[in-house]
Amino acid sequence: MPVLPRRLALSLATTLATASALAMSAPSAPAAGNSATRQADAWHAVFAQTNSLSGNQIIAYDRDARGRLTQAGTYDTHGLGGQLTGSVADHLASQGSLTYDREHRLLYAVNAGSNTVSVFAVRGDRLRLRQVVGSGGRFPVSVAVHGNLVYVLNALDGGSIQGYTVDGDHLHKQDRWHRCLGLDPNAAPQFTNTPGQVGFARGGSQLVVTTKANGNNLDVFAIDDSGAPSDSPVVTNLPGAVPFGFVPNDRRGIFLTEAGPNALTTIDIRRDGTAQQTAFAATGQAATCWVVAIGDLLYTSNAGSNSVSGFRASDRGRHLTALGYASTDPGTIDAAASPNGRFLYVQTGVNGIIDEFTVNPDGTLTQFGSVNIPGGAGSEGIAAT
Repeated sequence: MPVLPRRLALSLATTLATASALAMSAPSAPAAGNSATRQADAWHAVFAQTNSLSGNQIIAYDRDARGRLTQAGTYDTHGLGGQLTGSVADHLASQGSLTYDREHRLLYAVNAGSNTVSVFAVRGDRLRLRQVVGSGGRFPVSVAVHGNLVYVLNALDGGSIQGYTVDGDHLHKQDRWHRCLGLDPNAAPQFTNTPGQVGFARGGSQLVVTTKANGNNLDVFAIDDSGAPSDSPVVTNLPGAVPFGFVPNDRRGIFLTEAGPNALTTIDIRRDGTAQQTAFAATGQAATCWVVAIGDLLYTSNAGSNSVSGFRASDRGRHLTALGYASTDPGTIDAAASPNGRFLYVQTGVNGIIDEFTVNPDGTLTQFGSVNIPGGAGSEGIAAT
């Protein structure tokens, strides 16, 4: 047998050890259905995270041409879910706890109760557990990806971020890419006083963290050419805003939900990391915390009103036009859109249900069905491929 270079040998050994230890989670029996249809729709899937305290799982669903979901499998993360004190529908109180890496076809799931992140390889509606890696802190709640960079947000002990690089189907932890947020670790209740999301902005050159009521701040870290964050963030205070979830606004900044006034806002972020609100639109609903984008359409989840509000952004986000709202099952939380923009899937946390919506040409929503998440209440995290 030829002698392998040391680096390759170590890589092969790690892969074999991971395969042996994790045994690659096997799915439950697929739902009955036409095999030809299942094969044709193999690359159209939705994944939901149970966040179960006794054993976190990912539920896989097929999406057919009409947008309807059919449960296709269940996969163990080899970690535990978590629950912040004071939470009812949103036990992680965050956006992005289940994140799909389209470039590498990987799915990242937080295990808040185990302080780990599970990495799955995605093939259609099937998942293959490749790695369980430490989150670099306590109670991970959100994952951000850009190119070969991944950052995890930890919510407790004052909050922290931890950076990784993607190497094949594994994450490689970069110990020097760890930053503490310095939030008050004793602020209560936890679900409103822990950080809400980590995400990239301005084409990956900045990393943004929302602190919710624990400061009412946007923390913006500069990302250098190596992928490392600045030693400390540029902090913009948004008094009373309770900044929660966001999506990028091209290279200009982000669209941000503010749970304090229950609103969707446009935030411009400058190259130096300073931020300024340039548009504001109240939802008229309660507990507006999550947001998903479909082109120039934005949809906020309003947990306290059991609804989803729609908006159309124009003039680079400086104008937000309300499109009304649609009702959901109790506890509206995170949401995901199909890549073609035709369907919106809204996760509701009280009973563990995904509501299925068609996105109409005018941006309004029409519900056409719903599916259950096994394990029910407390589920949080959803992604679509």
